[in-house]
Amino acid sequence: MNPFKERDVSERLNAAAEARQAMLDKLKAKLPKADDPAFQARQAERVKIAEARDARIAERKAAKEAARLAAEAEARRAAEEEAERAAAAKRAESDMIAKLLADQKAARDARYAARKARLKK
Repeated sequence: MNPFKERDVSERLNAAAEARQAMLDKLKAKLPKADDPAFQARQAERVKIAEARDARIAERKAAKEAARLAAEAEARRAAEEEAERAAAAKRAESDMIAKLLADQKAARDARYAARKARLKK
């Protein structure tokens, strides 16, 4: 008599499927039911934690957005001040050039008047 019983492939597949089903049934028995008060309490706690986390994330996003807007406003203000300084420098330079040209014209007119006076004598 053969001490080992040879099983064919279908018997092995059926045994494996039964073992998987037994493990699944065992796991399902351990899982809490939806109407269990302890399960509902844990779920409520998880929901509170998730809401708090979402609130903190939203708060951080709002703070980042406010900081970004403040930085943009500061940069815009600095650019406007720089533009004002550049415009003031440009006005000062054009005033200086206008004064220089006026002084040159006055000197030229004085030389012209002096030459005319010398010629009239």
